Amino acid sequence: MTCDPRVLRRPLLVGLIPAVWTVALGLWGLSRQNSVWRDEAATWQVARRSTGDIVRMLEHVDVVHSLYYLCMHGLFAGFGPSTTVLRLPSVLAVAAAAACVALIGHRLAGAYVGLGAGLALGLLPAVQFYLQEGRPYALVAAGSAASTLLLVNALRGRARKRTWAAYACAVLVCGWLNWLALLILPAHLITLLWSRAPRGVRVRWAVAAGAATAGVLPLALFSLDQSGQVSWVPPLTWHMMIGPAILLAIGGLGGLLGRRTGTGTAPGTGMGTAERTGVAGRTDRTGRAGPPDLADRAGRPGPAGTVEPPDLAGPPDLANRAGRPGSAGTVEPPGPVTGSPSVAAVGLPLLAVPQLGLIALSLVKPLFVDRYILFSLLGLALLIGALIGRAVDEVARRSRPAARCVLPVLVAVALVALLPQSLAKRSPASRVDDVLAAAERTRQLKHDGDGVLFIPAARRDTWLVTPDAFTGTRDIALAETPEESGTLKGVEASPARVRAAMLAQRRILLVTDATGVARPTRGRRDRTKAEVLATHFTLVSDERIRGRRVAVYERLAPASGG
Repeated sequence: MTCDPRVLRRPLLVGLIPAVWTVALGLWGLSRQNSVWRDEAATWQVARRSTGDIVRMLEHVDVVHSLYYLCMHGLFAGFGPSTTVLRLPSVLAVAAAAACVALIGHRLAGAYVGLGAGLALGLLPAVQFYLQEGRPYALVAAGSAASTLLLVNALRGRARKRTWAAYACAVLVCGWLNWLALLILPAHLITLLWSRAPRGVRVRWAVAAGAATAGVLPLALFSLDQSGQVSWVPPLTWHMMIGPAILLAIGGLGGLLGRRTGTGTAPGTGMGTAERTGVAGRTDRTGRAGPPDLADRAGRPGPAGTVEPPDLAGPPDLANRAGRPGSAGTVEPPGPVTGSPSVAAVGLPLLAVPQLGLIALSLVKPLFVDRYILFSLLGLALLIGALIGRAVDEVARRSRPAARCVLPVLVAVALVALLPQSLAKRSPASRVDDVLAAAERTRQLKHDGDGVLFIPAARRDTWLVTPDAFTGTRDIALAETPEESGTLKGVEASPARVRAAMLAQRRILLVTDATGVARPTRGRRDRTKAEVLATHFTLVSDERIRGRRVAVYERLAPASGG
């Protein structure tokens, strides 16, 4: 299989192919053997509430995900709750991000760079993980990719007022999905400075960025009151820096080579398919910028003023990278496109700034979790695309037909090499636990009239996601339901009341974390539950199921007042 030159001349196909590829990767094993883990369980149970209940909950918890929860509520209301409805938005979002990345690479450095970047995005292990995750991080990546594409268009002289309005809206939506997405703004600022953008472009960007930030600021300030939600994030340590260091090293290599395959000012820079097919303005042989696409559509001026038809031989971007024959048969180096940034100028800041920014924030408040800046991998994909473009260039010097095989071969090799990782991320074992498996086992073990306990209270998500599995049982510790209390896990009774309720039961089902799955976070209430079970009940069944533990206890003797 080779890259058909006709495909490389069509920007629409350059974006569509990675999108379809990513959807195929996302649909592969989408249900993860019908498993849902604790983070997705939060989405599931909140999306099933009424709009009023969701708004009431956001006053106390998870306001940072408010827009996402409301969107998922609409989807669950329209299509019903299922693992497909839960995860398909993430699949489509990453597909959209892949298309945007491909178009960015295509416009900056040619079709091979664009296709390589778009196809690489869906293969990155971290992206494959969140590609099938019922959380907002993939949607943030899609919005970040769209905003970066709009910025590139603006830098290439194609900006109108609506371009900047769309840019501000894209950043605003990303911020409302997770306000840490605003880390993309300093990355874009560095791209502007690196590319020496005209003052007018910088001013318009500042206005759009300021408007988006102002729109997200109330959410960010309100969420500070709920910062206890991320108290589980560990403080920054040196070993946590290994991952970012590896990413930045790969990105730096791609950026170094990207200066040669992009449309920056480095020697040997090629114009790429986008410039030749009229996607952006071109520079004539005298260095003067001509109309964006009229010259290429009508043909190229020949040595005596005649019109020379466009060169369609071979892969569309190889000839330009190698140079064009001049009027006397000499090879003329291709000129840069005025105002167009290089791949490195876009990809490196997009990769590095969110990583370094989150590290800096984590020195003040522990926040370093890779999914919060998943969108930074858009930059890594672009830089990998630059590496692929460089490989195509090197092979093209020896054989143009062979050069067309480079991208398919590299993608096939990567797919095979990453197959163990891909399979692992599509198994239930890839997540900490499985809410549905624990609920199903509870369904099999329960008796009518049984009491149910959850340690910690957050494990009540097992009941909230699949309440029918608990039909006939009673949550003996619950004082206020999550809907009534406007919380994720409800409000439990005092330790004394919990103790009395337990002693009134003949049989209790316990749903808790399996040993070693999560750090113990037991307060006084949970200690009371454990003490009463150990003292007044005997364990008759104890099973570990995909990261959770379902145990059955029976009363040793009739209640006698404790």
